Amino acid sequence: MNNLRRLDINLLLTLDVLLSEHNVTRAAHRLNLSQPSVSVHLAKLRDIFGDPLLLPGPRGMRPTGRADELREPLRQALEALERAVSPADAFNPAEAKQTWKVMASDYGESTILLPALAGLRSAAPGTRLAVFDLVPPRLAKQAEQGAIDLAFHTSEDSPPGMHRRALFTERYVLVGRAGHPRLQKRPTLAQFCELDHVIVSPDGGGFHGTTDRALAEVGLTRRVVLSVPHFLFVRSVLESTDLVAMLPARLVRDVNGLAVLEPPLEVPGYEMSMLWPERCHRDPAHQWLRAFIVGAV
Repeated sequence: MNNLRRLDINLLLTLDVLLSEHNVTRAAHRLNLSQPSVSVHLAKLRDIFGDPLLLPGPRGMRPTGRADELREPLRQALEALERAVSPADAFNPAEAKQTWKVMASDYGESTILLPALAGLRSAAPGTRLAVFDLVPPRLAKQAEQGAIDLAFHTSEDSPPGMHRRALFTERYVLVGRAGHPRLQKRPTLAQFCELDHVIVSPDGGGFHGTTDRALAEVGLTRRVVLSVPHFLFVRSVLESTDLVAMLPARLVRDVNGLAVLEPPLEVPGYEMSMLWPERCHRDPAHQWLRAFIVGAV
């Protein structure tokens, strides 16, 4: 470690060329330095390594045993350093082998990942996609630690410090089973409040949400009789019971077996965003993935 502190990249480059050329003059020419400068570098290297490294010979200079030991590790280290500081290669999805780690709720899986999946498999067949359950309090930390590369969450609740791209704005619709006797036409506000509702509570057990806040502003309440943690379970509940739900419109678009109506009051929607940490921001593969998802949704 003490020797490493005394070295700099120019000394290592000089040593690498000297071990290749065995001649100070030719080394100076390759390095675009003067011969005295290369001689100074060699003197410093001899002092640092405690070894002459190169000795006079009948045809130029010959390396010492210590120099021979240094040759291959030094070449490998310089090649690795060159790769590290070289500009990133352009990303070729057809040849890529990345594993992308994405955090999403079941809603994000259905409305963002599913529409993108077939095209992603076609464009980048050698890549893999790992999807993790969305846990908002852990999102930022897991992204910075490298546990995930990308997340889908509402813009309003996105953690600060992450890059964000808005994907779309979502709105709520009233949903029940096809043939529901009380959904043959758009219900009045009073009729809406008398229906038995199911609500999605991501944290579990909640019976109050955005719709209830909108009702409270006009002095009304509704009957929420079932609370579940996932959107997709709600669709099965609605298809097999007379319960109704206020659901994001994209989640029930083109779904058979359900009646979808405009609600009798205005319920604020939300903006859905794609989030990623600074460590991924300039990565060509990550940039390609983000652009692909934007195009897909």
